[in-house]
Amino acid sequence: MRPEDEEEFQGFVRSRWPRLVRTAYLLTGDVHLAEDVAQNALTKVYRSWHRVRSSDNPDAYVRRVLVSAHHDRFRKRRVREHLTDLPPDVQAAPDDLARADERAMLSEVLLKLPKRQRAVVVLRYGEDLSEAEVAATLGCSVGTVKSQSAKALAKLRLLVRPELLASLR
Repeated sequence: MRPEDEEEFQGFVRSRWPRLVRTAYLLTGDVHLAEDVAQNALTKVYRSWHRVRSSDNPDAYVRRVLVSAHHDRFRKRRVREHLTDLPPDVQAAPDDLARADERAMLSEVLLKLPKRQRAVVVLRYGEDLSEAEVAATLGCSVGTVKSQSAKALAKLRLLVRPELLASLR
């Protein structure tokens, strides 16, 4: 890779890393796995950076690679997820403690959704993507996104207090 391309890629990674890890965390439920998934996705993106940067929407391209990297974890070997009562190792301000508890509970409940429903909810509501963008990222139809979203929200309503569910919207 040319030095100027390398610099451009490094700038891209620095600016997108926190959001990619957050999205991966919502998919995996584990901050360490999230970092691994984000790193694996960026490794794949690095190899084809010339294609990514010339695409219409590099962020959408990388999100799709991120979701694929998450799914690849299950294809290679079955990974057991270990749920805990504690949120990930992050420093929260005292004002944010109640929100942190809510986020930890929502993350735990998200892990109870099937893989595809979880991806739809994370991309649609966590990343605030349109139904068309979610469909493009997951390689499915808009109708599938709508039905998976409806099923996921119905299941979440059974598992989550209504006031916390409102924070997903």
